[in-house]
Amino acid sequence: MLHDVVKVKPLGDHRLWLRFDDGAEGSIDLSKEIRFDGVFEPLKDPAYFARVMVHPELGTIFWPNDVDLDPVVLYSRITGKPIPDFDVDACPRERPA
Repeated sequence: MLHDVVKVKPLGDHRLWLRFDDGAEGSIDLSKEIRFDGVFEPLKDPAYFARVMVHPELGTIFWPNDVDLDPVVLYSRITGKPIPDFDVDACPRERPA
């Protein structure tokens, strides 16, 4: 089951506190999760990093430059649960006769 981020709070030092729609919550240190280059380079600036928001449609966090993070990965890091194995064969499709 996929869970949406419903609340985020910057904690400083590239750390965030997150709450998910099932009540799971905790903090994550994004300096250990992402490299601050490319599209993530603006997040090096603590003031910019603190502008993090919850995206109302995507159910994850994002910044003003539209960079977002996968809520499945965030949920896994917060809860310690493994990332689900989304089996592409689980989706029905036509097979040749």
